This record gives sequence, C-alpha cells and structure tokens, in this order.
Amino acid sequence: DGPPTGIVQDRESHTPEIVWVQEGQRQDRAMTISVIVVSYNVRDFAKQCLTSLSRAYFDGRVETILVDNDSYDGTVEMVQQRFPLVQVIQNSENRGFAAAANQGIAASSGEMVLLLNPDTILEEQTLQVLVDYLREHPDVGCVGPKILNSDGSLQQACKRSFPRPWVAFTRLLGLARLFPKSRLFGQYNLTYLDPDQTHAVDAVSGSCMCITRRVIEEVGPMDEAFFLFGEDLDYCYRIHQAGYEVRYHPATQIVHYKGESVKTAPFDNLRV
Repeated sequence: DGPPTGIVQDRESHTPEIVWVQEGQRQDRAMTISVIVVSYNVRDFAKQCLTSLSRAYFDGRVETILVDNDSYDGTVEMVQQRFPLVQVIQNSENRGFAAAANQGIAASSGEMVLLLNPDTILEEQTLQVLVDYLREHPDVGCVGPKILNSDGSLQQACKRSFPRPWVAFTRLLGLARLFPKSRLFGQYNLTYLDPDQTHAVDAVSGSCMCITRRVIEEVGPMDEAFFLFGEDLDYCYRIHQAGYEVRYHPATQIVHYKGESVKTAPFDNLRV
C-alpha cells in the first residue's frame, strides 16, 4: 500500500509535490541535526550514502530528508524500501540543487543542517565531529570536512577562496597548478594550507557543509537562480557577510565521487 502521503505546495509554480512520510515519522520535537540529500538519478550512490548515514555514531536526534528531483532510475522506490525512516520529498520536475535544498531545509527542524551530496560516504563520527565543532565555536556559521576522491586523494574544492580577479587570473593562467604551495598563486583551492589542519576559509564544498539553523534563519534560503554549481560559494559569501566564519575542519573526512561515471562504488574498495 505504501506510506501515507502529504502535500507540500511549491511556492512559485504551485505544483503539488509529493511527500512520503513513514507512519509516525512526523516530528513534534526539534532534531539536533537535519541531513538534507538532493538526488537526481543516483540510486546506487544514494544507497551507499544513506547506508553510511545509518551507521553514523551520534548522541543526538537525527532526521534525514531526501529531496528527489524527478528521478526515473528508481531512487525514490529504493529509499522507501530500504530506508523507511528517511523522509522523501518527491518533485515532479528537476528543480535544481538550490531549490531542492531549500525545500529540504524548510521541511527540517534540526538545530544544525547538513547539506550532503548523494554520491558521498561518511565516516561514523562525521555528524558528531561537525555538530560538536559548531557548538564549540559560535562565531562559525558553517563548517566542512576533509573530502577525498574515490582514490583517496584530496578533493581540492573542500577549501576554497572566492573567485576574486587575482584568484581567477592565477587559475586561468595555470599558475595555481604550477605553484600550489605558493601563498601568492595557490589561493583558488588554498593549496598552500596544510590539509590536515583546521583553517578559516572563504568557502567549503556544498557536497558536505554543516550550517547552524541560526545562520540559515539570518542569511535566508539558497539563491535558486543557481540551478547547479556556484550556490555553495554564494551561500558561504552570504554567511561571511552576516558576520560569521566558515571553517574547513579535517578532524573527519568523507569520500565524494565527484566526476565518477560509474553508478556503483563498492565499500570494499574504500578506506575512509
């Protein structure tokens, strides 16, 4: 028969979006952290991501909300069958990352919000480390972990500068690649910084960024003019404008399958 449905109204187009909520799962009490996953035809990746979330150690209350942008690969059905505690918001069209993330945030109640790509795998302590860091540093509005590629190498985009003219110039000319350890030329991905130390940065990767509810309420929703890519830089910029810091915190790390063409990636080949 399937789980009961509710209706969330799309504010702009007024298109009804289906929300699947397992019986008894509507939360009356606030969560400690809300994990928002936006999916589009990534069933196998999403299964691994949600499995890693289900294995997470965390001493608070967690809710997971998957916002699906009209996938046709069975993502929604897989989540309903394998992860009945995950709330699913099923869109009738691909609304893009920012709009879908905003839907998830609006439906969430966590003190913290973790925006998480579906093609990621977390360590067991990732949630705990990120939440603890934000609680211990009230001046920090957003924190991101160390991010690895599937081969174990560092994903450089996990700590970045804003693309100011000089930063963009050095990248376009290849100077950032030729002199990655130079403070002058290595600003784009902050390659001159020790990746094993915590740093204040301009931006972290939107594939895994943890933000306090207080900051979200102050800064507002993501700019939905960004359909895909760039919304994380914009949001980090707005967090800075609101007077908060953004930190890269490698005390925990995740794997992100950025640019992978395969649809499955066995746990056995990974060491997080």
